[in-house]
Amino acid sequence: MRMIKPMTFTLKTLSCFVASATILLGTFPVSAARHPVSAGKRHASAAKRPASSARSAGLVELQLQVLLDRAGFSPGEIDGAGGRNSRKALEAFLASHKLDSSLASGAQSRQALRKALGGDAVEPIVPYTISEEDAAGPFAETIPQDMTEKSKLPGLYYTSVLEELGEKFHSSAALLKRLNPGARFIAGESIRVPNVLIAEPAPPGDAKAAGSQSKPASKPNDAKAAGPRRKPESNSGQNGKPASGGTATIKVVVSKTTSALTVYGNEGKVIFYAPVTSGSEHDPLPLGNWVVTQVRRKPVFNYNPDLFWDAEPASTKAQIPAGPNNPVGVVWIEISKPHYGIHGSPEPGRIGYSESHGCVRLTNWDALRLADLVKEGTPVVFEE
Repeated sequence: MRMIKPMTFTLKTLSCFVASATILLGTFPVSAARHPVSAGKRHASAAKRPASSARSAGLVELQLQVLLDRAGFSPGEIDGAGGRNSRKALEAFLASHKLDSSLASGAQSRQALRKALGGDAVEPIVPYTISEEDAAGPFAETIPQDMTEKSKLPGLYYTSVLEELGEKFHSSAALLKRLNPGARFIAGESIRVPNVLIAEPAPPGDAKAAGSQSKPASKPNDAKAAGPRRKPESNSGQNGKPASGGTATIKVVVSKTTSALTVYGNEGKVIFYAPVTSGSEHDPLPLGNWVVTQVRRKPVFNYNPDLFWDAEPASTKAQIPAGPNNPVGVVWIEISKPHYGIHGSPEPGRIGYSESHGCVRLTNWDALRLADLVKEGTPVVFEE
């Protein structure tokens, strides 16, 4: 495995697992990653996320979530049931495009909203054939809660193909099951998935290009190529294109009140929006003006329990391997406030509904998209 020279910093997360960490640009296969924590083991003070409806996925709500995701206004984990994250993403889209909020209700208004989101040319659900690569793994049998036990794993991989596909298509496992009753989720099987823009991993160890790369799909409805590939955004302009009149000015703003992250480009235009989890009573979001100091993908770090107020007394230092089940997911964006950063998460369904140890958490796919937009020196504002 090719490794880049480690860079040492202090990482705050447990999501912000506050850890004295040695970050490595490690590698893990496309098939590696997350596993939701069981409800009984979640942080005691975490707010519970409203349960998704047990009925079949509502196409109208599901279509809205897909279109918002494609437009760069992330609803978080797509579940077909909507909720607070979807509502806030829609509000942000309407405000950013100076559209009347009445478009959010009524059949006729919904049609106008669909047109504004470009939905006339997009099928919300498309076929996808599970590839041999999807099913190849490696997979972890289980993801332990104990950090020492985590450190013994070769990587924090997905625990199933279903889990992997959920992250690939920005969706909950429950939604994929509802869309595909009776599916076994094995190689060669054709399933139905949300038509999101699929990000592809960059070559390992490439600090600038790592993260999301893409190629346009010629046939979005092709069973083998569901979802067009998303072109990586660039901090030189929107959608990878140089901004007119020179270099784009990128600014990241995280709102504690709305639990949202917004990226602004030239002339204050919103170029990306996503729900976040930020801070708690014990570790509040550090309000103020900061800057990005480094962007690290596929982080490996050394856990130091001395830096956690709620660490178990018997906990010891441990190096946690890379993978989307890593406490910071697949991306760590460090800021100038010591021990703080913006990062991914192994629990996408809890983003916007729980608490952190002070850092800012996004879904892994949103964290990758943000990593494509920022660089060292990018302004970051944490506000009330």
